[in-house]
Amino acid sequence: MLDSKRVGLCARCAHNRITTNRRGSQFYLCGLAMTDPRLRKYPSLPVLRCEGFELDVQSNNQGRENESHE
Repeated sequence: MLDSKRVGLCARCAHNRITTNRRGSQFYLCGLAMTDPRLRKYPSLPVLRCEGFELDVQSNNQGRENESHE
């Protein structure tokens, strides 16, 4: 997975899905783009501002757990 500085908001968004092609390249797919025409299906990274961003509580909690173990 790409680091959050290179990805931006998508790294912590509840709507993102990481897809991988046959060559091993990874892309961030916006699940919300399927129903919201304002959003791009595969946004250009890093995403610094997004109308559909919702913090993924699970990924946020995992990040905090990882920080506490360092």
